[in-house]
Amino acid sequence: MILVTQLNGDQVHVNANLIEIVERTPDTMIGLSNGKKLMVRESPEEIVEMFIEFARKISVSPAERSGELQWT
Repeated sequence: MILVTQLNGDQVHVNANLIEIVERTPDTMIGLSNGKKLMVRESPEEIVEMFIEFARKISVSPAERSGELQWT
């Protein structure tokens, strides 16, 4: 999940796997695969960076994250 800020200042976590589209209209609108739309303060570029970081975190095993797994 990624943490975004709604236009009213409230922060919400969004399931990044549901994001279909991010567009500037002029505020940033996130369109989800369930049909919901969310207007946020972050730029589309910031949303993309958050998604990339989220994808990196879920593609690494817990052992790799904690440093327990050693590659030889």
